[in-house]
Amino acid sequence: MMRADPPASHFVAGRPLEDRAGAPLAVDYPFTGTEIARLHEATPAVIEAAVAAAAAAQRDWAGVRPVERGRILTRAAALIRARGEALARLETLDTGKPIAETRVADWPSGADALEFFGGLAAGLGGETIPLGRDFAYTLREPLGVCVGIGAWNYPSQIACWKAAPALACGNAMVFKPSELTPLGALELAAILSEAGLPAGLFSVVQGGAAVGAALVADDRVAKVSLTGSVATGRRVYAAAAEGMKAATMELGGKSPLIVFADADLDEAVGAAMLGNFYSAGQVCSNGTRVFVAEPVMAAFLERLVARTRALRLGDPLDPATQIGPLVSAGQRAKVLAHIAAARAAGARLVAGGGGGPFAAGHFVEPTVFAGVTDDMALAREEVFGPVMAVMGFAGEEEVVARANALPYGLAAGIFTRDLARAHRVAAAVAAGTVWINSYNLTPVEMPFGGVRLSGLGRENGRAAIEHYSRIKAVHVGMGPLDAPY
Repeated sequence: MMRADPPASHFVAGRPLEDRAGAPLAVDYPFTGTEIARLHEATPAVIEAAVAAAAAAQRDWAGVRPVERGRILTRAAALIRARGEALARLETLDTGKPIAETRVADWPSGADALEFFGGLAAGLGGETIPLGRDFAYTLREPLGVCVGIGAWNYPSQIACWKAAPALACGNAMVFKPSELTPLGALELAAILSEAGLPAGLFSVVQGGAAVGAALVADDRVAKVSLTGSVATGRRVYAAAAEGMKAATMELGGKSPLIVFADADLDEAVGAAMLGNFYSAGQVCSNGTRVFVAEPVMAAFLERLVARTRALRLGDPLDPATQIGPLVSAGQRAKVLAHIAAARAAGARLVAGGGGGPFAAGHFVEPTVFAGVTDDMALAREEVFGPVMAVMGFAGEEEVVARANALPYGLAAGIFTRDLARAHRVAAAVAAGTVWINSYNLTPVEMPFGGVRLSGLGRENGRAAIEHYSRIKAVHVGMGPLDAPY
């Protein structure tokens, strides 16, 4: 039997930690539905140990030279790259994503983040402000203990994206991965420890919403960073606000991908597929509302359907597999319900629509609907599965208004050869990230995050530093005090 049991359920204070008093947490391989590991949820004792260790370790970590902090992160990145194949296999077992993806997109992106913020660490500092006779200066300080709450679609990447800037700035982090995909974060904790990270600075505790709520509510926690749904974000953000804690919310959306008549249609079709079918559609920034100019709609659909039908579903550990299963039976049921509702609402199914050819596993075929209208649930609700809604449009102002009509604002894509129009539309759409003639590329050098209901704050890029540190201003009087008293 295929197993992937870690040394213990949690990683706290620099070592694996088990507490079998916690509720059992089964980890299933989405391709077969069989159990590959059994963990236990964090008990109050585990949570206390993790937060206490973080608070104690962070005080010393804040005093470590930033360049030394950066060297540890850089060493961790090198360890990840050296173990790429084993980590990719673990990610595939944990998530069900094809190994062709996990070899290039998951842990490699995490390593990039550790390396990027490791390099930034030495340059973190403040500024001097001349004030005539007097002057002021600023200090960039860590926040303290940060809580990271991960999602199940990119569990290891998310853990790295949150840990890297937090640690570079001198914080400690207690990370709670999704209970559906708990394995990768434990590997990251072990790798960071091996790279020289002092004990307590990055701990991993397992569990569901109750564990996350307990972490967010702890008075010793200064900041929470969540990747998850809008509904979860509302609850976590409200809880953080109770303690006036800093928060980064990277949430979902219903992002538009706009294809103008002058676009390279083959490129646009490829982007639409990348923005709907990669990772079986389980990507928060997916361009699930594909707006296509009416003059090229027929040609776009013809090419899209042909290429979609050629996609290969199969064993995620087979390098030839392009589409793997969804993460769970529950997620599969939700996606199939969306498909059924779209058909009932009158959307025209042009590709896919079924559960796939396998008796086992949580598969959904890559699915394309045409004739979708803005009022349909398929055009308004996040599906988080391989389901694309294609809609026609007549003009630029119209499509921008329709793109902005929903309360989300995570991402947008624009395909056109007219770069003046591309930049004009990029400025007009409500989105934290816009791709022009590309889609779903998230290099760590570039900030990532949403606006409106899709979240607040930014991950990656230099912008992330602002969300894991605070500025202290110091005014220095250089002469006699000028007071009216």
